[in-house]
Amino acid sequence: MSQPSFSYQTRPTIIQNLKNEYYDVIIIGGGITGAGIALDAATRGLKVALLEKRDFASGTSSKSTKLIHGGLRYLKQFEFNLVREVGKERSILHELATHLVRPEKMLLPLIKEGNYGKIITSVGLMVYDVLAGVEEEDQRKMLSVEETMQSEPLLDKNIIEGGGLYAEYQTDDYRLVMELIKTSVDFGAQTLNYATCTDLIAKGGKVCGIACIDEESGEEFKIYGDYVVNAAGPWVDQVRKLNKKVKETKLHLTKGIHIVIPFEKLPVKQSVYFDVSDGRMIFAIPKNDITYIGTTDTNYKGNPRDAQTDKKDVNYLIKAVNEAFPSIHIKIEDVLSSWAGIRPLIQEEGKSASEISRKDEIFISDRGLISIAGGKLTGYRKMAKRTVDLVLEMKSSRSGITKKTKSKTKKVTFNGNSFKNTKAVSNYKAKLIQENKQFEETQLNYLVDTYGDQAEIILSFADQLPGKNEETKLLKAEVRFCIEREMVMHLTDFFIHRTGRLFFNIQSVKDHMALVATDMKHWLDWTPEQMAKEIDTMQAEVDKAISFK
Repeated sequence: MSQPSFSYQTRPTIIQNLKNEYYDVIIIGGGITGAGIALDAATRGLKVALLEKRDFASGTSSKSTKLIHGGLRYLKQFEFNLVREVGKERSILHELATHLVRPEKMLLPLIKEGNYGKIITSVGLMVYDVLAGVEEEDQRKMLSVEETMQSEPLLDKNIIEGGGLYAEYQTDDYRLVMELIKTSVDFGAQTLNYATCTDLIAKGGKVCGIACIDEESGEEFKIYGDYVVNAAGPWVDQVRKLNKKVKETKLHLTKGIHIVIPFEKLPVKQSVYFDVSDGRMIFAIPKNDITYIGTTDTNYKGNPRDAQTDKKDVNYLIKAVNEAFPSIHIKIEDVLSSWAGIRPLIQEEGKSASEISRKDEIFISDRGLISIAGGKLTGYRKMAKRTVDLVLEMKSSRSGITKKTKSKTKKVTFNGNSFKNTKAVSNYKAKLIQENKQFEETQLNYLVDTYGDQAEIILSFADQLPGKNEETKLLKAEVRFCIEREMVMHLTDFFIHRTGRLFFNIQSVKDHMALVATDMKHWLDWTPEQMAKEIDTMQAEVDKAISFK
């Protein structure tokens, strides 16, 4: 499906449109689920509005393990349909966002009395390849003890019984959300961050809109439409309870944390999915000059916005790594950064946090509020399709779209992706490196991995800046791009939910916070007091990432 060029609108224009137009679908929540629904609905021709209380991807959708994976662990739970679905979705996403969904070999070491035995692993990975539709060159390879140790010499040879090498994909979850948002805007969706739904509007006993407040200006306004979809992630139950008759809880929240350490402290040769002594399994994933490790899975009762990395969680991951890799001696002082995310799982009585299914579910209230929760990052497109299908089955839209209008997102490539395959991405990087010798290769590789072919827009902005400090020029150009094209309003938006610097390059946040704040003050007309508040807020996020209670 052909994609229009990116259409940028100012915040006041978006708010004016939201107030004055009538929508087929109003979406609450700007994470991966809401963004996916917005794109699916907009590409079918529906008029779409999406509101997010904070920044896009600021909740669960920037706190995952950052893998588009086929769900190997679900084979143990006999969830074959889930494995088949997310496996196929993985290959589709690689085509739609080639620069963001990158092939990654995953090593599964087999240990004595571990979760996976040789025969079960061999058969399981074969089934996994078939269900997930893995290409022949990426299909599983079973390894001997010697081959496993060659693949990862840091493992404990005394307990290794072999291994399996299989295909996964690494991604930047926050970038997936942002490109989904931008692509939906290309197809006519109106999207707004920092806009809170304060109430549901009902007429004739049916929900027909929402009351909102613009968190930036304080302006209150209302949006009207045929259907309201609640895709608020861990806050789904809170939105449901705005619906006067809804009192029960549908979600079971669990917390997962990840820690980041210098690559030299855990120099794994590829990603490793390994056993923990308590029967769980965790990932160690190399990324440039760091390795990140996760995840935990514990019940959570607090406000999802307050989720934080606990010292107990950190020590759990450190202990697991040190046991699995006996020559490694990580200490808590080695942790560079961390993040904690909340999973909005569907309530299942009598099951532990790690046992609860990751399936999604749709709830429809008596007044017609549609809520969707659960699911996986990898399966967002299918979740969106099911939601929009349901909307169209309930009633044909005012735009004349009916249930016969099928989902088109399987063919809609993301903003920034003009690449046919991974080799095309590599060739594009080589071209930029050749043409922009004033910048370091690592800087240009970062731009392409983050923004795809939109890197050239950022480079053109950098060319317009005076001075000889190329690193500063490139950073200032990136800030301009994110403000003009990606609705960045705050320092946290830029450093966390657009670039992931807080996670993967926290030193750059510390080094450049004042510079970026000064630049954003210029673009966004901050007062000195606003700028000081922004720096304080960003510093608090840095402290949160490195201080464990």
